[in-house]
Amino acid sequence: MFKKCCLIFLTVLFPLSIPFFAQTPDTVFLEELTWTEVRSAIDNGTTTVIVPTAGTEQNGPHMVLGKHKYRINAGAERIARALDNTLIAPAITYVPEGDIDPPSGHMRYAGTISIPQSVFIEVLEHTARSLKQHGFTDILFIGDSGPNQRPQEIVARQLSSEWESEGVKILHISDWYKIGIFDEYLLSQGASYDQIGTHAGLRDTALLLAIAPERVRKENISPGKGSDIDGVSGDPTIATAELGKVGFDLIFNAAMDQIRELMARD
Repeated sequence: MFKKCCLIFLTVLFPLSIPFFAQTPDTVFLEELTWTEVRSAIDNGTTTVIVPTAGTEQNGPHMVLGKHKYRINAGAERIARALDNTLIAPAITYVPEGDIDPPSGHMRYAGTISIPQSVFIEVLEHTARSLKQHGFTDILFIGDSGPNQRPQEIVARQLSSEWESEGVKILHISDWYKIGIFDEYLLSQGASYDQIGTHAGLRDTALLLAIAPERVRKENISPGKGSDIDGVSGDPTIATAELGKVGFDLIFNAAMDQIRELMARD
């Protein structure tokens, strides 16, 4: 009787007649897929891949070190879904951020991680070579930080030339970092260049509030004292998520226009 009850109990908990099949998740991120799911996607025409680059750097007392990662992942996902048949490689978060010893640039602030530009170029190159090997034919470098732009351009030009006869394109999407279009909008709304700032000010803070508000320490927001004091240039106190959403749309549209133009070329 005891064995019979146990068998009934276990059958209820673990019904042997109902197999469990995991469904492929609705995701465009490589790291959230299995290798067989990626292979199947490529075989079925998903041959475009985005390589997002970010950075791990100080962003004042009010924004997390991963600001660029959160921004570029949100942007890359929106772009991938708009393009269709597109996946996203894991964001590269180690990029040039200044000299290490003696420290310069953002390396003067705790938590920042920096690598030499030559190392970053090698990481980009071998990432692209890996993705090409698997069957991706359009590889898009999209960077959310200034120091990332020139290395991406160098590698895209080098590999595009090398693989031209194979029909593989490496595209540097520079217009994602066309931050001037958002600055123009902020100026039209009455902001000044001093308030917009160059780092962790109005522009930067508004964008993160729109994309990942939980990554902003609102209790620590104050007008910037300067890049040599608190790492903030500009006035983040007047930033809002509403402004950031407008900026995100402007940057997204600029990047999409450039992507479609570049991908349409022979």
